[in-house]
Amino acid sequence: MNLAHQVLLSIPSPDWTGVDIGPLRIHAYALCILAGIVAGWMLASRRFVARGGSRDDFEEVLGVAVLAGIVGARLYHVITDHQLYFGPGRRPIEALYIWQGGLGIWGGVAFGAVAAWLACRRKGIDFSVFADAGAPGVILAQAIGRLGNWFNQELFGGPTTRPWGLEIDPVNRPDGFEQFATFHPTFAYEMLWNLAGVLFLLWAERRFRLAHGRLFALYVAYYCAGRLWIEHLRIDPVNTVAGLRLNEYTSVIVLLGALVAFVLLGRGRGETASRQHP
Repeated sequence: MNLAHQVLLSIPSPDWTGVDIGPLRIHAYALCILAGIVAGWMLASRRFVARGGSRDDFEEVLGVAVLAGIVGARLYHVITDHQLYFGPGRRPIEALYIWQGGLGIWGGVAFGAVAAWLACRRKGIDFSVFADAGAPGVILAQAIGRLGNWFNQELFGGPTTRPWGLEIDPVNRPDGFEQFATFHPTFAYEMLWNLAGVLFLLWAERRFRLAHGRLFALYVAYYCAGRLWIEHLRIDPVNTVAGLRLNEYTSVIVLLGALVAFVLLGRGRGETASRQHP
């Protein structure tokens, strides 16, 4: 079998995970997260300025939100997967090793949103305008950041022989799956879902003139809907309740909350188009 045919039958995992610069190692996972933040930042900044906002104000608020979001994302992961860091044979210090992967988007969005709300309140900025301007940028950042899981060979789905099956090294295969070589690339599924979400949000905003925080609520609902089925495919060891992964419950609860918020935010007020839609 030639190399071209082999490539068509599976997706290889990278054998490169970072670069060393002197004593400092820059991990591919961190570079993907950073690239996502920059791309999302650029899109959201352009949208906020188009709505009459100040670029300096936006960058100050977003900087606070990003830092808080990273902290919240790591906390959510460590709390919900505490068995990976605490207990017999575990090293609690590894809870700080963010470069090894492990960021829970739920904690990231929650902490980031609260930090942004506080910063907007201090600066006299309408938080709903900030949130709506940033929603497509947030899901774009998530899409690009998902590539980090590819480099780390983590968070993949069950075994598959589909042509897009992801090759996983034996050392990274979970217990009970050692005999399988290719798995569902759930990082790619979520990345594609999120990229489609950017287009969907921009379309929905124009088509239905969404404002007053409804676009952000729609982003949350859209992401949760996709995460629910993608999460169900994953086989990485996590805590479960009644046979379902904890993140599946989180997806359903947050999805329902976002839908309720979407309805309530639009009740009693007509949607008004933003002055410009970049």
